[in-house]
Amino acid sequence: MRLTTVEIDKAAAILKLLGDKTRLTMVKILDNNDCCVCEFVEIFKMSQPAISQHIRKLKDAGVVREARRGQWIIYSLNKDSDYYPMVHNLLGHLPSQDYKLSELEEQGLRISCE
Repeated sequence: MRLTTVEIDKAAAILKLLGDKTRLTMVKILDNNDCCVCEFVEIFKMSQPAISQHIRKLKDAGVVREARRGQWIIYSLNKDSDYYPMVHNLLGHLPSQDYKLSELEEQGLRISCE
């Protein structure tokens, strides 16, 4: 992992963005898994527009990126971002959230958009 220095203003903006529990949990999930909006809708029991708003903020900051798979958009952590080393370090201090995806899988809702 490359070492980069992030300006204080930019670091503060990223940390403020991740100060939201929903966004922080999304990013922690995306640390090990790619997801679509429909999965986050089920995990967080929030509306699709609300989830999309959170994703847009993370994407605009460069923390998350999207890739099209057929008609679906799949989100992942942007490991090419200058902020990735800082974000990745922060995520290392948090408990795994993978169980949320396991619960979706058990309910038959994992990647329900494919």
